[in-house]
Amino acid sequence: MTTPASDPRPETPETPGTAPLGERLARATLSRAVEPGDEHAGRWLRRYGATGFLDRLLDTTPVPRGDEADAFPGTGPRRVASWRLRAAAADPHRDLTTIHDLGGRFLVPGDTEWPRQLDDLADTRPLGLWVRGPADLRTWALRSVALVGARACTPYGAHIAAELATGLARQGWVVVSGAAYGIDGAAHRGALAAGGATVAVLACGVDTPYPRGHDQLIRRVAEQGLVVGELPPESHPTPSRFILRNRVIAALTRGTVVIEARHRSGSLVTARAAARLGRHTMGVPGPVTSALSAGIHELLRGDATLVTDADEIVELVGDMGQLAPARRGPVLPRDLLAPAAAHILEAIPARGPTPTTVIARRAGATPDDTLAKLYELHSLGFVERHGDGWQLTNTTTPVSNARRGGT
Repeated sequence: MTTPASDPRPETPETPGTAPLGERLARATLSRAVEPGDEHAGRWLRRYGATGFLDRLLDTTPVPRGDEADAFPGTGPRRVASWRLRAAAADPHRDLTTIHDLGGRFLVPGDTEWPRQLDDLADTRPLGLWVRGPADLRTWALRSVALVGARACTPYGAHIAAELATGLARQGWVVVSGAAYGIDGAAHRGALAAGGATVAVLACGVDTPYPRGHDQLIRRVAEQGLVVGELPPESHPTPSRFILRNRVIAALTRGTVVIEARHRSGSLVTARAAARLGRHTMGVPGPVTSALSAGIHELLRGDATLVTDADEIVELVGDMGQLAPARRGPVLPRDLLAPAAAHILEAIPARGPTPTTVIARRAGATPDDTLAKLYELHSLGFVERHGDGWQLTNTTTPVSNARRGGT
């Protein structure tokens, strides 16, 4: 039997820095035959290699008789039968031509563009990655952060996702997400709006935009960033493929941030996969009354780190010394007073004129010192004199919405 890996049709010659052609064709075939994240297939792939695994599936390699008559001991016959049926029907040349016509490529281990951190997935490592977009995936993945969360998110969640993505993009970080409705879409749009880099990891073929409502968004990502998937062209998503896709997002990036997620959200699967892989796991808190924040708060009660802006994310995933600015409230005029004057100001009651002697007694100071500080406070506009008493100036200091300290 002629295998797809030995098809006589001419192919592009191998070039330095790429995997052997037979390996690429075998993996393209297996991406049709094997579901993403199949540990059984990963084990045999590790043992036989891609071409050896495919040869055994297509019965082109003699198998020893006796106890080893089964080429895949320990793997159920129905699973093996499914692999064989799909492998026999696969046309890797057609799939590779399709991705080439889209301006994309099929990456496999051994390519210089292959992100080596995916090797942390061991037997669940992708067979290969179908990629659209002009950038180098390996280079981008080295400086990337995943932003994930609820599909049915609140306006607050969408706003936070876009803000975080914009902030990360402006600092030169790549935003990775799954192109779904809600948080994912807001994250991609935030990065694109900032002219930054973003990667969409799909649970279907990269030529089959899903969800359909994000067709234009995924096209923009393919033009300005990268669209990545484990499944060959024309493949459609299934519920299990969405869950398994999340392990790729977790492994590809240096950390995962979850923004709004229910207790059973798929975003939590991504966060837990990141934690197992030794990546940073982060969460953005929300209202304690919101079911969409319940999953986040559960994460934060564990080993996840609370983050509220891009600076705090970069502090965790970035290089040594990339610290977020110290957080403090706005600086008010009374914060600039000398300690003695501030002490007298705090002793003045909030209502009605108060005699100097009463203020002095409340402050634990002498009447003369108290009077001197009251005149100083009067010159600065903090207090007013009414007869023999003093009261706070009836003006309201505008409340600053600054989140970090100023002058």
